[in-house]
Amino acid sequence: MVKILAINGSYRDNGITDQAVDAMARTAKAAGADVEVVLLRELAIDFCRNCRACSQEPGDVPSECFLADGMGELVQKIEAADAYILASPTNFGAITAIFKRFLERLICYGYWPWGTHIPKFRKVNAPKKKAVLVSSCAAPGIMGRWMYGTRSQLKTTAKTIGAKAVGTLFVGLIAKEADVRLSDRVERKAEALVAKLV
Repeated sequence: MVKILAINGSYRDNGITDQAVDAMARTAKAAGADVEVVLLRELAIDFCRNCRACSQEPGDVPSECFLADGMGELVQKIEAADAYILASPTNFGAITAIFKRFLERLICYGYWPWGTHIPKFRKVNAPKKKAVLVSSCAAPGIMGRWMYGTRSQLKTTAKTIGAKAVGTLFVGLIAKEADVRLSDRVERKAEALVAKLV
């Protein structure tokens, strides 16, 4: 059974990003996958202290952070998963602050001893898992996908944890009304992307 972990950085309950992730989760479960959705807005994750203690020892597994919060358990879930749904709305041209906080804490997936300029990804030689990227924005979807930094940051997240992005859902024009609903066309696209993970 394929284990899919969805990590959702949306602030809003049942907003477009939640609706898209939920559609994917339902489809994956119907296909026999084990799916868990993590809402970053409900998870206690502290800010990275940039001490780099977690990145000093070599190896291909993520190191532990000294901060005793929800990140340790989330890293265990990341490691146990076979595939991922990585989701964040676009806020001010990029991922949300809560997704960025999570992304910064993924430094535990880097080997970065003092005296080196950049970290090395611990998962670079590991078999690649698969990830689908999900975002939304007020602009038309095609513009949001290529003009903003959200997709690039979600791809960086996938690469950091040892996954390859195999598809993107970028929902546009979501600011026309307060309670926008996922259209049937977009929901079908979301469901179709799941086939790349299961």
